[in-house]
Amino acid sequence: MQSTVDGFSYGVVTPVVAFLMACLGGALGLRCAIRPLVVARSWRPGWLALGAAAIASGIWTMHFIAMTGFTIEGTPIHYDRVTTLASLGVALVMVGIGIFIVGYRGATGTPLFTGGTITGLGIASMHYLGMAGMSLDGTLEYDTLTVAGSVAIAMVAATAALWAAGQARGLLWSVGASLVMGLAVTGMHYTGMAALEVHVHGTAAPAEGESAAALLAPMMLGPLVLLVLAGVVVIFDPLMIRGRPGPAPAEHRPGVPAHHRDHRHHHHSSSLPTRLRPRARGPVEYRSRTPQKR
Repeated sequence: MQSTVDGFSYGVVTPVVAFLMACLGGALGLRCAIRPLVVARSWRPGWLALGAAAIASGIWTMHFIAMTGFTIEGTPIHYDRVTTLASLGVALVMVGIGIFIVGYRGATGTPLFTGGTITGLGIASMHYLGMAGMSLDGTLEYDTLTVAGSVAIAMVAATAALWAAGQARGLLWSVGASLVMGLAVTGMHYTGMAALEVHVHGTAAPAEGESAAALLAPMMLGPLVLLVLAGVVVIFDPLMIRGRPGPAPAEHRPGVPAHHRDHRHHHHSSSLPTRLRPRARGPVEYRSRTPQKR
């Protein structure tokens, strides 16, 4: 028989907290993802990996915080540990691929579309794999059209968030990008939940797996530690707050040969009008102050 599904058993508490966690993961992850724009190439993989881990941790934590407010009339809900961990792994891999594409190719054109699409698919895959990890006395059915809508929301919003973060114009743009990423994750989650129908068997068979409280509380420790680590890095890195600095002068850029710097200076001087050019100073003639005899 079809059972009543309640995704808000604690009212607005779980949706609000879940949204804030998604925004936090998005804010930290996107700031780390754009940091390679202003660092040496050798540091780029580390920053991108940290950004992907922060975003994936925010997505995963948001999902299961929202699921604590999810109840089904007539049956308890348990979770399979392996499938639940696999959902986090899928989020890490797919979000990482999308972030690395944008980090190396830029947040415009085809790289932005490809990276945003893969990131959005990672959000959706994490959600539905996490739902597959539920164990209950019943079966889950989804409305195909609504599921497609939820995936589209994730892809479009993730692409918009990556584009906004790639502008690197300061803290306000980063806040806007994190809000868009939070909307992508929570919008996709609750749209996907709206597509769900549960048919309870009514056999009173005990559900396999572990309860949400016993399983998710210790498992959330790892993603939360990653978010704290990313937060510490962002706080103590001034460039993460200011955004992208302007281009440095050639004489201060590493790797610019000295003769190139001199040539640039000479070219600049020769392009000035004659009356503004510095005069060349030759040897100075000194006149003797001793009076000559006549």
